[in-house]
Amino acid sequence: MLVVFGVGTAITLLRAGTITVETALRAVLSGLLGLVVFQFTVGNVWGYAVEYHNAGGEWTDLPFLAPFVTAGVAGVGVAARTGSAGLGAWTAFWAFVVVAAVVALGVWFVAGYRGAGA
Repeated sequence: MLVVFGVGTAITLLRAGTITVETALRAVLSGLLGLVVFQFTVGNVWGYAVEYHNAGGEWTDLPFLAPFVTAGVAGVGVAARTGSAGLGAWTAFWAFVVVAAVVALGVWFVAGYRGAGA
């Protein structure tokens, strides 16, 4: 987390050119925002992986990998089509969220039926 904060702060300072109190404050805020985005993204991906595994799935299962593959294809496709890496990342994030939600609901449904039958 310290590295993420440091990189976000450093990039903002490098873009600013001259270091003033205002640019330093903006750099720190930018580093904190980068840290929040990192924590949110990594935390959600880790939570998805753990919950899938706890439901009896393996991390090499096709349903587990589907959100990652979909996100990668959608992100690269949008970035290549529009020329915007930011839009590609945004698309990849939401593609992952939607497909992970569908997989989670399916796993929840199947695991519920397995539990009811036991």
